[in-house]
Amino acid sequence: MADKSSSLHVVMLPWLAFGHFIPFLELSKFIARRGHKVSFVSTPKNIDRLPKIPPNLASSISFVKIPLPPVDGLPENVEATVDLGGLDVAVLKKAYDGLEPELTRFLESSVPDWIIYDFAPYWIPHIAAKLNISKSFFCIFSAASLVFSAPSLDAMVAGTDPRTKLEDFTVPPKWIPFKSKLAFKLHESRFVVRSKNLDGSGVSDMYRVGSAIKGADVTLIRYCPEFEGQWLKLLEDLLQRHIIPLGLMPPPMEKSIVENNESWIAIKDWLDGQGKGSVVFVALGSEVSLNQLQLSELALGLELSGVPFFWALRNPSGLPEGFDDRVKGTGIVWKNWAPQLNILSHDSVGGFLTHCGWSSSIEGLMFGHPLIMLPFIIDTGLIARIMEEKQVGIEIPRNDVDGSYTSHSVANSVRLIMVENEGKIFKDKAKEISAIFGDQDLHDSYLHKCVDYLENKRHESK
Repeated sequence: MADKSSSLHVVMLPWLAFGHFIPFLELSKFIARRGHKVSFVSTPKNIDRLPKIPPNLASSISFVKIPLPPVDGLPENVEATVDLGGLDVAVLKKAYDGLEPELTRFLESSVPDWIIYDFAPYWIPHIAAKLNISKSFFCIFSAASLVFSAPSLDAMVAGTDPRTKLEDFTVPPKWIPFKSKLAFKLHESRFVVRSKNLDGSGVSDMYRVGSAIKGADVTLIRYCPEFEGQWLKLLEDLLQRHIIPLGLMPPPMEKSIVENNESWIAIKDWLDGQGKGSVVFVALGSEVSLNQLQLSELALGLELSGVPFFWALRNPSGLPEGFDDRVKGTGIVWKNWAPQLNILSHDSVGGFLTHCGWSSSIEGLMFGHPLIMLPFIIDTGLIARIMEEKQVGIEIPRNDVDGSYTSHSVANSVRLIMVENEGKIFKDKAKEISAIFGDQDLHDSYLHKCVDYLENKRHESK
């Protein structure tokens, strides 16, 4: 615990997406527990819907609300990617870039020791350097995903990646010196090509990431050497930058928060009535939006599998007619908030059908659940390839060109993991790897080393 004379003031600036808010918030809480002051900056609507922080940290974490400036094409109520609907995310990035003047004024008046920022605000390093604020880029993506992005930091910033065609991204990059299946499927490659080109915000994602890393005093990453450590070493070699692993940051179980929650009571009652390890939990994260066909084939596949399922589906419009009635007694579609950690920790859950976001993958594997993988966005396809290599899960087979899948491919994958003998190896491997993913002491030790670094390396003139 730091004494008041040596305590830090750290500003946190995440990108406007819930998959980013939560790791930034968890890191904020850890820094605060070490006796430091944290200012968590975001927009008013986003701050209002963040999980409540523990009362004992309330005096150490301040939430700073900076409204998004108006931008053509961005409705007033849109403040995060989850609000976008069908809108282009570039419009949100443009508005986010408009936070720069107000954020600069806040930094000038509060004079923090550090600012820890996300991939999007490529303009932060310049501002922080002028104000003599130490600066750190926090990468919430896996080390392998960042390795895949470009052969070097200069290539990221300059946009000189030698890969230009969709097909170039369907094979492992030449700069990976060891055997790996790390690559996108053809239907996933379209996103990668887009991320390397200028978008409506006037800046490419690769330029943002490269500038964020290049301008940082240090890069933090949600990763640990105990899991696929060769990716971390390779990343440091490619970027030629100091990288501090934060561990996997498995979220702590805060049972008291949900114990008396009506939703959890009803969910737990249903789960209690199922056999041990018999239920597949289905959750595709807050950012994945399935079209009518994708939703229908997934639903029919779960029905066809005959396996008990609990499906957390916030927007169920488009389910096949009569689906709820037909699966009654076997499966449940939960249409409200569902506490993912509590569900995954329940004895009746034996598998996790996931979109393979890094946070969700960590949460599933910390409880030793094999993954049934249906990746859709950003780097989730790469995570799925790594997890398949580790034999902790399988991907649902899909059409390589358009990414479509069938109810039969869903049903067969669910049954393979949940009921067939072939699934035993995946269950065993997932259970084995949970010793790393669920080791809270191990991951906390990395966070402690990170905070030690922040304490020791703040700018000397402060």
